Parts: sequence; structure tokens; C-alpha cells
Amino acid sequence: SLIEQSDYVGKDFPEEARRMHYQEVPERSIIGEATVQEAKALLDEGIDLIPLPQAVRAKGTLQ
Repeated sequence: SLIEQSDYVGKDFPEEARRMHYQEVPERSIIGEATVQEAKALLDEGIDLIPLPQAVRAKGTLQ
């Protein structure tokens, strides 16, 4: 699945999403953590994201 093929970036998710959006690094599927405020800021910048349940995000495991 797409989630299983994503790179886990943990709490660096907002920074890494911005780096991809502004073409500082190649685009890829990432999964990680962001606060509500960080997620809103990303959306305001035009960066798409999909919230996932905590069980999917926990410690980088996708089980």
C-alpha cells in the first residue's frame, strides 16, 4: 500500500513536506507527525496532507 511505501519522517514531517513543496528535495511519499497548528500552516501554504489515525503513525510502524 501507499502507506507501507512511505518514508517515516516523524516530527520532521512539516519541515520535510515544505522542502518537497518548495522543490528543495525530490518528492516522495512521507508519513510523520504534525500538530494541528503545523497542519493548518501547511494547508495555508498550499501543501496537501491527509490526517491518519494514531495507530498508523505510532513509532513509525504501519501495523
